[in-house]
Amino acid sequence: MKKEKSPYYSIVIPVHNEEDSLIPLFAKVVETMESHDWDFEIVFVDDASTDGSSALLEQIASLDSRVLVVQLRRNFGQSAALAAGFDYARGEVIVSMDGDFQHDPADLPCLIEKIHEGYDVVSGWRKQRVDNFFTRRLPSAIANWAMRVFSGVPLHDFGTTFKAYRRETIRSVNLYGELHRFIPALASWQGARMTEVPIRNVVRASGRSHYGLDRTVRVLFDLLTVRFLLRYLTRPLHFFGTLSLGCFAVGGAVLGYLLYEKLLGHSIFLEHGPLLLLGIMAVLAGVQLISTGLIGEILTRIYHEGQQRRIYSVSRVIGRSRKAGIA
Repeated sequence: MKKEKSPYYSIVIPVHNEEDSLIPLFAKVVETMESHDWDFEIVFVDDASTDGSSALLEQIASLDSRVLVVQLRRNFGQSAALAAGFDYARGEVIVSMDGDFQHDPADLPCLIEKIHEGYDVVSGWRKQRVDNFFTRRLPSAIANWAMRVFSGVPLHDFGTTFKAYRRETIRSVNLYGELHRFIPALASWQGARMTEVPIRNVVRASGRSHYGLDRTVRVLFDLLTVRFLLRYLTRPLHFFGTLSLGCFAVGGAVLGYLLYEKLLGHSIFLEHGPLLLLGIMAVLAGVQLISTGLIGEILTRIYHEGQQRRIYSVSRVIGRSRKAGIA
């Protein structure tokens, strides 16, 4: 049997309750890609939508053989939906974008052309934001500044999903939690070349945004995770060992001082009880931190030897003339 040729471009679109925007988004993506005569596929990942999105995506897939729909068993979140889309995408160049039509498909060539210039990751930059200043733009500006500082990657806009990747680059990044916004930082750890291009930020035509101020707080926690991953993923003992040395130093200094006081004939328990407790606790904290570092070293070895588990579960796959599967 002749093997089916894989498309060169894959457009990955996670969807959660975007019924009103799917038809115009699909039509615009097809129009843009066909205007450049590009060989492409569209991978919609239905993240357990509860409106009419699932039925609509099934209809789209039945009408266009270039469409693949991956339906997840439950709402796993955007990182998991993107991971599923990346796994099922077959293109050499993979572009991700949101399903709410706030990303203009007319900007697809801008990202793709940069990939052909030799970059591994091309990130969209919403240079002119149209969102509410206090609930979206201000928190986003703070988060992006923090991400630049913590990750060392000089991008202006980490939050947008509108990005293009070389296949081998995105396949080397493991997503979990809500780390999709940190893909450039994680890819940089692999040595990826990256740049960014200005994109249009379209006003949401319908539906309700899934983002709010609460997500900004979660981003700050994710920042700590990414900082640790970028600097200490393969050597956690360096991180915990440094902290433990600090604790040992404080504890040793305190206990050394108390020993000196004891030799002078002073009562340690009566005169320096709280200080004695501090010294003991500092030493114990040092022991715990060094133990945590050693356990982290062991877990790191386990992680690198067996990281095959996926962070999503697929209920069914719709589309493609051949039996769909992970490329």
